[in-house]
Amino acid sequence: MLYSEKVMDHFRNPRNLGKMDDADGIGEVGNAKCGDIMKMYIKVKDGIIEDVKFNTFGCGSAIASSSMATEMIKGKSIDDALELSNKAVVEALDGLPTHKIHCSVLAEEAVKAAVKDYYDKNGIEYDKEKFAPDDCPTCGE
Repeated sequence: MLYSEKVMDHFRNPRNLGKMDDADGIGEVGNAKCGDIMKMYIKVKDGIIEDVKFNTFGCGSAIASSSMATEMIKGKSIDDALELSNKAVVEALDGLPTHKIHCSVLAEEAVKAAVKDYYDKNGIEYDKEKFAPDDCPTCGE
């Protein structure tokens, strides 16, 4: 399957790429089997994700998924960011090849990991169920 124009655009021109030295939350996730590593940084003000950056070591789908995920949570409340699903990322990218769906799962997990780090650093109580890994049939491949 060929990649959609949106995937190619986010791969060639990633949004919010970079490191954030003063991040309120940092999430790093990876899949050693496929070699993709994502690091997401969030800046939070009054419960809103004011800024977000990412660094991804991986394939084009991983970079595009990271880029799209940052676009989807920027300016949103933390609660809204936690609702971001890998399916929403895939839909926003106009699809990913089946064997690349795990990249969108990593993007969802990176957002959750950054929010969890923010909660932990600030002593904010949270529902641990929201951070339980979802069953992902393609992740074990």
